[in-house]
Amino acid sequence: MTRLSASWERPARKVLPRSLLGRSLLIILIPLLVVQGVALLIFYGSHLDLISRRLSGGVAGEIAQTIRLLQADPAPEHQAWLLRGASQDFDLRMRLEPGALLIASKRANILGPMDDDLAIAMRERVRLGFAMDWTSDPIQVLIDVQMPPSFPGGGVLHVAAPRKRLYTSMIYVYVLWLGGSSILLFSIAALFMRNQVRAIRRLAAAAEDFGLGRDTGAIRPEGATEVRKAATAFNRMQERIRRFLTQRTEMLAGVSHDLRTPLTRLRLALAMLPNEGTLAAEAAEMTADVEEMERMISGYLAFARGEQAEQSQLTSLPEILEEVAASARRAGARVLVQAPGPLSLPLRQDAIRRAITNLVDNARRHASEITLAATSQERSVLVMVDDDGPGIPPDRRESVFRPFESGADGGTGLGLTIARDIVRAHGGDITLEDSAMGGLRARVRLPV
Repeated sequence: MTRLSASWERPARKVLPRSLLGRSLLIILIPLLVVQGVALLIFYGSHLDLISRRLSGGVAGEIAQTIRLLQADPAPEHQAWLLRGASQDFDLRMRLEPGALLIASKRANILGPMDDDLAIAMRERVRLGFAMDWTSDPIQVLIDVQMPPSFPGGGVLHVAAPRKRLYTSMIYVYVLWLGGSSILLFSIAALFMRNQVRAIRRLAAAAEDFGLGRDTGAIRPEGATEVRKAATAFNRMQERIRRFLTQRTEMLAGVSHDLRTPLTRLRLALAMLPNEGTLAAEAAEMTADVEEMERMISGYLAFARGEQAEQSQLTSLPEILEEVAASARRAGARVLVQAPGPLSLPLRQDAIRRAITNLVDNARRHASEITLAATSQERSVLVMVDDDGPGIPPDRRESVFRPFESGADGGTGLGLTIARDIVRAHGGDITLEDSAMGGLRARVRLPV
């Protein structure tokens, strides 16, 4: 059963619209068409068919009665009287052509059951050879009947029957009413559904912007009650997250300040020690430890803050790569930048600069040559940081992104973690793979 349902689902996904608006309109349209189709079928199959059979039977019966009266008294004056009476009483214009033979006309079907019903009635009631023409005259239906061999002189009876006697114009009115009402109802439903879906789209866009660090403010609740509740809940969630980030950053900033105070006193005390002998060497080592502790505190604070206060703006990515490369060159690294063409996209400049700097610093600790490259794809931009170092084994490439992972970047264990956190806050990701230079490649994907 599961396989059968899956086999039906695959082609259905290709045919069905993907958007909520399209699927909602399809849910409305299908029942509407079914209801209108059933109504048309009932009208066509019962009311219209019944009326058509009765009208056709009446015209065929009058033609048959006229032919029988002509056979009863074939005198010319009686024939003329009968034909004049048929025109006055039956509204059927008849003309007898003696000695003529019936020429079978090519039959053309028309919309509705009228032509078929008239043919059936003629065969049942007249029981003579006949031909019908529904297309030559827009006002009348032309019917030719071969007179029986027993009729003196034979001939063909030409009958011109008004179309209004054979079918009712209600079929066109009914079809027009069905089509017009369907289009009107569907248009109204599409208008209302578009307004409802617009509110959902705005909520989705606001959630996407908030996830990418773009502060667009609170959204206005609109649409159905459920959508309004979701928008209100989203606004409350935004406020709670902002408040949490602010409190966390303020707390960690206070902790950082409190820790830096004793470290500053230690640095001053070490600076006042005599700069001679064994004591000077020990003081230098202790000063290096203090500096390392300050770097660790700065790294912890940056990791906890996550650069959330900065807003996105259109940024030239090649310029950031050049700045990072220049900083790395000043530190003694050999860095090559390959970023042909302008690549501008919405970024938090300081945050993305910090992320790429962390990747380059990690490569600089283990390699002698680094390449920074940027390429544009259909809906994203790729930044590759390649080096010629020893690389990282495949089974450890995911674990090095964990906070405080021992030996992850040769420092505090937060460099790669902060870089991935920043890139993911932009809606992208960082992956590690083998480099063509023989070392490690950090692939950064940023959405456009």
